[in-house]
Amino acid sequence: MSSNLPKVAWIGLGIMGSPMSENLVEAGYQVTGYTLEQDKIDRLVAAGGKGAASIAEAVRDADVVITMVPASPQVEAIAYGPDGILENARQGTLLIDMSSITPQTSVDLASSAKEKGIRVLDAPVSGGEAGAIEAVLSIMVGGEQSDFDAAKPLLDALGKTIVLCGPHGSGQTVKAANQLIVAVNIQACAEAVVFLEKSGVDLAAALDVLNGGLAGSTVLTRKKDNFLKRDFTPGFRIDLHHKDMGIVTDAARNVGAALPVGGVVAQLVASLRAQGDGGLDHSALLRSVERLSGSQV
Repeated sequence: MSSNLPKVAWIGLGIMGSPMSENLVEAGYQVTGYTLEQDKIDRLVAAGGKGAASIAEAVRDADVVITMVPASPQVEAIAYGPDGILENARQGTLLIDMSSITPQTSVDLASSAKEKGIRVLDAPVSGGEAGAIEAVLSIMVGGEQSDFDAAKPLLDALGKTIVLCGPHGSGQTVKAANQLIVAVNIQACAEAVVFLEKSGVDLAAALDVLNGGLAGSTVLTRKKDNFLKRDFTPGFRIDLHHKDMGIVTDAARNVGAALPVGGVVAQLVASLRAQGDGGLDHSALLRSVERLSGSQV
């Protein structure tokens, strides 16, 4: 274990947080984790990390605090208050929030943290569970150049494409655009799948040839098997994509950008959730197209 690497506290060990924190341990970092479920903390300990009984305990001696939780309310819950990160982390600590939240929440957090002498980067990711496990995530960062430079070696252990997109909140804005593109792309693929199947075409062959041309995409590559096998085990849940579509439609309205197709797909995601499919992978947008096409799902 290299002693000159910064000590890391990791808050939030879910589908993404667990493999990401383990990748840091593997890269030689001393990682102390805290999350609500004890079995997730045990998993980090088994991988060579340490466990903490509270946020305060996790962040007390950390040089870097990384957070990976579902949405803005959870970020606010772990950051603020007497038991939160800002009250318990040391001055000079670098807080890297890798959750996908509203740009405004990130701006507010950076401002509150500055008063405590804590530096902040918003650094949401794209690539899903597979990208987290393989450490090939795309990481979109908002904040100061000097803080980005300090964080870069650590982020290199988690992802492959790591870009500073601008000031605080910029990472979240780019992530919102990412989620817009992904949702619309999945929806288009889902419509193509139902069309192909109803036409009696060999679906596996069709998706292979489509993915080799201009219609090809990372979405199709990653989700092809989900479509073929109707396997909607969550890599990224509809519930979370619903939250993200709310972020992008709200942020777009605030800046005066029209999202005509994005708005429709946001409604389709919401309707899928209302039908009880919120816990499924976002490739389950296929189920919504099947219902609309008269299939029993």
